[in-house]
Amino acid sequence: MPKFKTLDDLPADLTGEVALVRVDLNLPMKDGSATDVTRVEAVRPTILELAGRGAKVLMLAHFGRPGGQRSSMLSTSMVVGDVEEVLGEEIMFIPELTGPVVAQSVGILRSGDIGLLDNTRFWPGEEANDPNFAQAIAANGTLYVNDAFSAAHRAHATTEGLAQFLPAYAGRSMEAELKALDAALGTPQQPVAAVVGGAKVSSKLAVLEHLVGKVQHLIIGGGMANTFLAARGVNVGKSLCEHELADTVARIMDEADLAGCTVHLPYDVVVATEFAANPASLRTCNVHEVAADEMILDLGPQATEALADVLKTCRTLVWNGPLGAFETEPFDTATVALARTAAALTQDGSLISVAGGGDTVAALAQAGVTGDFTYISTAGGAFLEWMEGCVLPGVAALEA
Repeated sequence: MPKFKTLDDLPADLTGEVALVRVDLNLPMKDGSATDVTRVEAVRPTILELAGRGAKVLMLAHFGRPGGQRSSMLSTSMVVGDVEEVLGEEIMFIPELTGPVVAQSVGILRSGDIGLLDNTRFWPGEEANDPNFAQAIAANGTLYVNDAFSAAHRAHATTEGLAQFLPAYAGRSMEAELKALDAALGTPQQPVAAVVGGAKVSSKLAVLEHLVGKVQHLIIGGGMANTFLAARGVNVGKSLCEHELADTVARIMDEADLAGCTVHLPYDVVVATEFAANPASLRTCNVHEVAADEMILDLGPQATEALADVLKTCRTLVWNGPLGAFETEPFDTATVALARTAAALTQDGSLISVAGGGDTVAALAQAGVTGDFTYISTAGGAFLEWMEGCVLPGVAALEA
């Protein structure tokens, strides 16, 4: 695992320090307030610890995609109330990122106070990772903490550039994420299983190609499984399927064979002639019995049970993507059942389970097991790029 500094490497008393902390406050909003504050809850321990140790804390965050232009609707001032509620602390909003306004605000803040700077993406230098811009931000701080793994796949001024100008540390959320990811694919306990689901193989080609060399069991679900089945000559009817990727899928299966990785595809499936909640045409059949006017919408009970048996032989699980069209009942059955198996094995202490990605988080919440996995990452793009084996600039910048 790469070596990086954490808050434990800082002095106990941080009085006199100004901590620039990159956080993820890109919250979903409705009628002026956040509908989900999970991301604020994730950074709460870091912010309160730094403030509690006497530092002046300045939070850096982006909000939406303003494209280097100021926009009142995309100011981070929109989330101040939600952040104050989660932190239980008053926050000073600072409508700049660099310069005398920030310097004056730092002068007004007392030891242990917290400020929030405006949307980092209002300035073109952020996404361009302009070193002069990063240096101008750094001028108002004495140390840099990155607690936004979800933005770590981007080499921006506040995710990567600041680490070039200030002593850099991983926040508590980032630290937990990196330790969990290392346990899942860096130095995992074997055998390792990966569940990869979702609609399209094309969006996860790099993930699949990386995983076949890393895991012993690759479980394919969702629309992706239809593409794998079709590549094996199975008629998948009207199912969502990327027939043009047959050669690519065949190559991935050959690579899996060479690497000693078993690819698990369903042999019984849940089908219907229309995609709707509890359709009249709903039935379960063998994959070789899918009619021309039917579509595969979930894994069948036998396949789900067989996958549960696979997980019972494994020590580590990485999960990204649902097994079926989980948003619509009853096509969430396989995802919920396998998630509950994984959760039970984790609680027994026999499985380390790490999951990530937006759909995955929603599916596990639906199964009621969010608190029972070893670790659930709320990062979307960063989690996928990590599964692809990519170096994440925001993480690399923290390496000691």
